[in-house]
Amino acid sequence: MLTMPEEAPLWNYVTKLKKSGVNGGTWKFKCNICNEDRQGSYSKVRAHLLGIKNQGIVVCKKATRKKKSESGSRATLLPCENNETNPDSKKRKAADSAIVRSFGVAARDQLDQEIARIFFSGGLPFNLARNPHYHRSYRFAAENKIDGYVPPGYNKLRTTLLQKERDNVERLLVPFKSTWKERGVTIVSDGWSYPTRKPLINFIATSGSGPIFLKAVNCFGEVKDRFFISGLMKEVINEVGHQTVVQIISDNAANCKAAGEIIESTNVEKNVATYEECNWITDVHGDALAIKHFIMNHNMRLAIFSKFSPLKLLAVADTRFASIIVMLKRLKLIKRGLEAMVISEEWSAYREDDGESNFVKVKILSDDWWEQVSYIIDFTRPIYEMIRFCDTDNPCLHLVYEMWDSMIEKVKSEIYKKEKRPVVEVSPFYTVVYEILVDRWTKNNTPLHCLAHSLNPSERIKCFRRLFPSIDDHLKVMDEYQYEAEKTKMWDVGGDDFDSMEDVGYLEFASLSLDEPYMENGLIDD
Repeated sequence: MLTMPEEAPLWNYVTKLKKSGVNGGTWKFKCNICNEDRQGSYSKVRAHLLGIKNQGIVVCKKATRKKKSESGSRATLLPCENNETNPDSKKRKAADSAIVRSFGVAARDQLDQEIARIFFSGGLPFNLARNPHYHRSYRFAAENKIDGYVPPGYNKLRTTLLQKERDNVERLLVPFKSTWKERGVTIVSDGWSYPTRKPLINFIATSGSGPIFLKAVNCFGEVKDRFFISGLMKEVINEVGHQTVVQIISDNAANCKAAGEIIESTNVEKNVATYEECNWITDVHGDALAIKHFIMNHNMRLAIFSKFSPLKLLAVADTRFASIIVMLKRLKLIKRGLEAMVISEEWSAYREDDGESNFVKVKILSDDWWEQVSYIIDFTRPIYEMIRFCDTDNPCLHLVYEMWDSMIEKVKSEIYKKEKRPVVEVSPFYTVVYEILVDRWTKNNTPLHCLAHSLNPSERIKCFRRLFPSIDDHLKVMDEYQYEAEKTKMWDVGGDDFDSMEDVGYLEFASLSLDEPYMENGLIDD
C-alpha cells in the first residue's frame, strides 16, 4: 500500500488504477465519490474534487453538492446543551437528579435560551417581552398539547392572519361606530414627528362611546397650508360620514399662531410695521439656533459643554407649540454653564471653526443679548401660560374669554414695564403685538364659542353683550334667560348677581353633571 504525502491529501478520495505513458506518465484514477474514471496528475484530482473549472477535467458534481450542504449555516450550541468545551454543561449533568428532572428545570432553561436567541439573532427590542400577547402565546402552548405544531411562517403572517386580525378589530369597533349617527362624532387632528423627524398628521374620531384612531398621514415633502389640511379633513369626513360629524378640533390654537406671528415676523411686503417692530425677535431666535446647532453638531464642543452644564440642550420639534420659547427658556437656564464654557481653556485651545466659535462666544458673553432673551420670555409668558392651561383634557372653553382679556393686559404690562412708559403713552411695539393678538382672536370668536362661554353663568352677560351688540336684541335674549324657581330649580344657585352663599339657605356645593340621570330627567320633563 502506497503512503500518500501530507501535502497531497486529496489522493485519499480517489483510487489509483494504473499509470499511462512511458517513463512514469500520469495516474489513471477512479473517484470515490462519483465512481467515474479520470486521468491526470494531482492538480487534476484537486480540480475535479474541489470544483475548479477550466483545468482540463470534468468537475465532480456530487462532491460540489456535498461541499455546499456541509458549508451551510450551522446552529450554534446553546449554553445549556452538552458540549465538551462547556464546563457548565458538565456541572449540570452531574447535578441532575430525579427531582430536578421532575420539575423540568433543564427543559425550562433550554426554552428560555431558545426564546432569548430569537431576540438576539433577530434584533428584536427587549420591550417585546412586556407585550401581554407574547406571554399569552407561550402560556397557551404550555397548557395545550399540540403535537407537531409549527409556528406560522412569513406568508401566513402577512396575509391570512393579518386579514383575520383586521376583520376582528373592525367587528369590535361596530358598537362604537353605531352611536355616531345618534350622538354625532368629533374629528380630532394633531401634527407630530416620529423618530426620523418626518412629519405626520393623525386623525381620531371621538364620541360618547370613546375615541377611535382613524389614520396617520405621512406629510413628508408636503406644504402643510390650509389647502392641504382642509383636503385631508374632507377625506376623513367622507370616510366617517359627513352627516355624523358635529365638530372638528385641530391643534392649531389661536394663541399658538399669535405667538408664532409675533416671533416669525418675516413677511415684509404684507406687514411692514410688524417686521420693523418684531424683527429683533427673529434675530434673537436665529442667534439662539446658531448657538445650539454649533454646540450640538461639533463633538468636541459638545464634550466641553457637558463638563460645565448638568442640563442638556433641547432639540425642540417645530410641531410643538411655543417651541422657540421653550428653547430660549432652556438657554437662559443654562446661561452660567454656557458662559463658563466659552471662557474656559478647552474652548480657546480648540481652534477649529474659529469664525463660528467667536460668534457663539460673543453672543453668550453679551449682556444685551441675554437681556433681549429675558424680555422675549417675559412678555410671551402670559401667552405661553394660557396655552398650557388650555392644553388639557378638562373643559375650559367657557373660560377662554376672560383669560384672553387678562392675557392681553399682562402682555401690555410687561412691555410697558420694559419700555418704562406711562400707560397713557402709545407703544409702537405693543400696538403691533396687540393687533396680532386681536386679529387672531377675531378669527376664532365664533357664535359657537360664545354659546359655550354662556354655559358659565357668571360670564353669560359679558358673552351676550358681545354676541348681541343691538340693545333690543340684547334685552330679548336676557328676557329669555330670566330665572323661574320652578323651571330652573336654582341650577346656578342665585343667578348672575350673587356674591356669596349666605342668603341661599342650607345648601351644599356639589359637582353636578348634565349626564346624571336626575338632572337629565328633570331637563327633559321641563
